[in-house]
Amino acid sequence: MATGRTGGSRNRKVGNEERLIALGDAIDRRSGVTRKSPRGTKRTAKKRRNTTLRRRVTVVLLAVAVIGTGFAGYSFWSLRSSFEKINNLGCKTCLPTIGNEPFNILSVGSDSRVGLHGSAAAQAGSVAGQRSDVVKVIHVDPGAQKISVISIPRDTMVSLLENTGLYTRFNRINVNYGSGPELLARTITANFGIPINHIVEVSFGGLANSVVALGGLYMNFPYRSRDAYSGLRIFHPGCQHIDGNSALAVARSRHFEWFQNGHWYYDGTSDYGRIYRQDAFLRAMILRARKEYNPNTIMNVLAKLPEGITIDSSFTINNVIALAVKFHNFDPNQMMTYTMPTISPGHVGNYGSVLVVNQPAAQKLLVNVFGSSLIKPTNPPPNAQLQTPQPPFVPLPTTTTSTTVKHTGTTVKHHVTTTTQPSYNPYYFNPKPCFPSEAKK
Repeated sequence: MATGRTGGSRNRKVGNEERLIALGDAIDRRSGVTRKSPRGTKRTAKKRRNTTLRRRVTVVLLAVAVIGTGFAGYSFWSLRSSFEKINNLGCKTCLPTIGNEPFNILSVGSDSRVGLHGSAAAQAGSVAGQRSDVVKVIHVDPGAQKISVISIPRDTMVSLLENTGLYTRFNRINVNYGSGPELLARTITANFGIPINHIVEVSFGGLANSVVALGGLYMNFPYRSRDAYSGLRIFHPGCQHIDGNSALAVARSRHFEWFQNGHWYYDGTSDYGRIYRQDAFLRAMILRARKEYNPNTIMNVLAKLPEGITIDSSFTINNVIALAVKFHNFDPNQMMTYTMPTISPGHVGNYGSVLVVNQPAAQKLLVNVFGSSLIKPTNPPPNAQLQTPQPPFVPLPTTTTSTTVKHTGTTVKHHVTTTTQPSYNPYYFNPKPCFPSEAKK
């Protein structure tokens, strides 16, 4: 049996303590520090123990720092390798970003099936070429840590810059997407005066793969829901785990139905309803991603991104890392989402049933979001009479009007703007982000 104070914390040694102390001694010798004899007073012994303890802590912290730096370096180079595969979209007209100044990202959702495999590919079907089902301008203000998203419905009429021989002078905003997202960016700037700094292009596969790599996300459906066209099937209400296939079905859904009081009801808002569900989906993605610290999961996400996601070449990896650090604690409920105000005048010329920009509501929204960064449009969008007047003058806002709305116990501030949403509440039957702890088992 061992003698002395057995079981006491004072006699327990840290793993590899002798090696750590030896390393500390070597560091002392290299630094020219002369160690005193172990014999001495109690005060000297206590001082020696404190010095040894500090040395041990310093060495351990140094070791952790080295290991951490090495891992960070490995992760950075792996991140860079994955990022370079998607960072190859040319945009000669994209404006450079400056410091913490606000900037705008054109996010284009493509119906391309690139990156889809297995059941997801079968569910989406096959199409030739690609079309833009989603057009969003994301306004990022790093200094104020604010994000605003404006969605432009795909049937919105704009003045075209190219291919007028094929599509005439005016047409829907997404007709030129086949010529590349840069032309779409230039079209938005020419029509609305919104400067574009970066472009992100996401196909069906890119969306589904990102969700799969994250391990899914969570959305709360107040009612049983379905969409025969997108393949959405929610068999019971409540917080649901959304996998890649379901994510694609939610984001694509514009023939949404919900089961209430024994009957199925149809969401007749079409693209407006789909935009709302896409915004809710985006919030759920942010909520899921901000909780993910596992490096393996993050690298898995990055490895999946090349299949269906493209970013313009001016959007550097340093930009991405800086934004990730800046917005790490960003509350997705604080992300402001808007839909470009439009009206449906019925059939316009030979273009069929289209949407035209609703002024002055549209300009009020743009000034509220982009402020003095807006420029004068060179090619304003047409009205119902196919005329192209400049947008009305709207003074810069001096204050921001907001209302407070309660959503399941969470207080969210919404800016008051004029939109073309239906007069009844279009939100109560739609899904919203939720937490995994709330999900059905």
